[in-house]
Amino acid sequence: MQRFTEKVVATMKGAGLYASQGGPIILSQIENEYGNIAASYGAAGKSYIRWAAGMAVALDTGVPWVMCQQTDAPEPLINTCNGFYCDQFTPSLPSRPKLWTENWSGWFLSFGGAVPYRPTEDLAFAVARFYQRGGTLQNYYMYHGGTNFGRSSGGPFISTSYDYDAPIDEYGLVRQPKWGHLRDVHKAIKMCEPALIATDPSYMSLGQNAEAHVYKSGSLCAAFLANIDDQSDKTVTFNGKAYKLPAWSVSILPDCKNVVLNTAQINSQVASTQMRNLGFSTQASDGSSVEAELAASSWSYAVEPVGITKENALTKPGLMEQINTTADASDFLWYSTSIVVAGGEPYLNGSQSNLLVNSLGHVLQVFINGKLAGSSKGSASSSLISLTTPVTLVTGKNKIDLLSATVGLTNYGAFFDLVGAGITGPVKLTGPKGTLDLSSAEWTYQIGLRGEDLHLYNPSEASPEWVSDNSYPTNNPLTWYKSKFTAPAGDDPVAIDFTGMGKGEAWVNGQSIGRYWPTNIAPQSGCVNSCNYRGSYSATKCLKKCGQPSQILYHVPRSFLQPGSNDIVLFEQFGGNPSKISFTTKQTESVCAHVSEDHPDQIDSWVSSQQKLQRSGPALRLECPKEGQVISSIKFASFGTPSGTCGSYSHGECSSSQALAVAQEACVGVSSCSVPVSAKNFGDPCRGVTKSLVVEAACS
Repeated sequence: MQRFTEKVVATMKGAGLYASQGGPIILSQIENEYGNIAASYGAAGKSYIRWAAGMAVALDTGVPWVMCQQTDAPEPLINTCNGFYCDQFTPSLPSRPKLWTENWSGWFLSFGGAVPYRPTEDLAFAVARFYQRGGTLQNYYMYHGGTNFGRSSGGPFISTSYDYDAPIDEYGLVRQPKWGHLRDVHKAIKMCEPALIATDPSYMSLGQNAEAHVYKSGSLCAAFLANIDDQSDKTVTFNGKAYKLPAWSVSILPDCKNVVLNTAQINSQVASTQMRNLGFSTQASDGSSVEAELAASSWSYAVEPVGITKENALTKPGLMEQINTTADASDFLWYSTSIVVAGGEPYLNGSQSNLLVNSLGHVLQVFINGKLAGSSKGSASSSLISLTTPVTLVTGKNKIDLLSATVGLTNYGAFFDLVGAGITGPVKLTGPKGTLDLSSAEWTYQIGLRGEDLHLYNPSEASPEWVSDNSYPTNNPLTWYKSKFTAPAGDDPVAIDFTGMGKGEAWVNGQSIGRYWPTNIAPQSGCVNSCNYRGSYSATKCLKKCGQPSQILYHVPRSFLQPGSNDIVLFEQFGGNPSKISFTTKQTESVCAHVSEDHPDQIDSWVSSQQKLQRSGPALRLECPKEGQVISSIKFASFGTPSGTCGSYSHGECSSSQALAVAQEACVGVSSCSVPVSAKNFGDPCRGVTKSLVVEAACS
């Protein structure tokens, strides 16, 4: 650890990157969330933290070191907070700044789980509350979602997608309105900066579950007004003036007078995106493009043999733990043994027996005499497997091959290095009259697959294993597939829809796009149609896609693709039909916005915390997502009491007849537009009611 840390610091110093050298690095971190599990190590844990801190400080970077979630971080290190909310966090020493090193913008997806997401309003609320209560710095985890290419996912069972509902999604596109609203939140906080850095905040109660924090120093003044009630909106009085505060929201007043932003009132536009299915066009031998469904010969295949095929296989008595055996060189470890059946053994019922296999996880397949006899899997909540499957044995020698597979390795928690994986037993054959325990028998072990050793995933390496027939096997376990395709045109992000496949790994031009597992289905319950942002968020509060595959779309970066012909290779572990997979591209269908008369003005209408352009009132703004695009049509517009979400808006009982014409006049033919949200602009369809404007537009 010391050698690694010294190497990183020396590299940064050599490039002049620390702030003490005039560079951009203002903080360094040593360890991560060790404080959550340190107690499990007793005195050794405390000693380790002291050593780590001293080792880091001795490297003399000239900038502070932090330890996340480490209340006993030794001086001069700074302990910091990670979590969904850190406004109530207090550094362990008053001289330390209040730092939020991981603001969780969403949550990760697990194979077998529903898709988590975090409402924009709640994330914005958390950010504003942190600075309201004396925060110094906050950092998003994640700000840009990503992809666990290859076998790099943690876990176990963390999905290949690590989108995380981040402000920038897995494909590199801004997620609206989350990205735009957080941009506005930070602009509002930046306007408060002179006051924030001049003094500490003073607290003021504004009633039950309502409070103000005021930063005032001389002529500088900034205020944050919060309604932390998770049910009721409130009207509060601050400095003699009334302010409306929606439930679970913060209003930011850079001059202690004017609200430039409320975290629950989103001025940013929303983007409605879709994954457009393009089918799967493979390339025939003459270079022409043919539909895979019409060209049975478009896929070559290779059969992965069952059991031991390598000369370097290891034989020893008993069952070996998988991770220490494979050293994570492969997801796969074969366990192979054999028994001789004479007939009439107590574990037999005729030719039948029950095979019991207990495993630490994560996926198990049982083969008897080369044929699949059963399979099972663990889950993100428990990777343990206990499989009992009926098997048919023959007189004479019977071969028992067990294939154990990992799906990402445990990477956090006390003693996580001892968690282990694979078949640790018992392994037993049971019948009506007795049991044969195979746990201590002679077992032969093979690390990885034969196809991995032959580099079948690399299309540039020719192999006689590949078979190109007029037909290819489908829905068979342990099968490799290979084909060629032409990349989708344009520059929209690309993904593969793995409908029709079971579980495996995929490579494009020799680069792994990760594990795929479209047959791992989320539970039927636990999801909500619309998640209420009000109230404390947790990783299970807002879930979608219950009863559906956890992940069916797998990102293929454009950088993996090349003009003309491209190669795709699949290893299918369970069995599937590659003719059913398809390419998709991610496209923006519509841009929308929903702004009410009660919303603050657009943040950019402010010049500074002390100056404002002529008050124009709230406005709805739309902007096409791509350079060169213009708004080509208005799909929907309503001023009054509309409802719904982008792509499915509807008029309310109160609706102006002029809304569509006004929106068309302002927006069609331009790349961006601004429409004042005012009865002066649309007429007043219902006096005495707070009205909203919604617009949905298409760009081309």
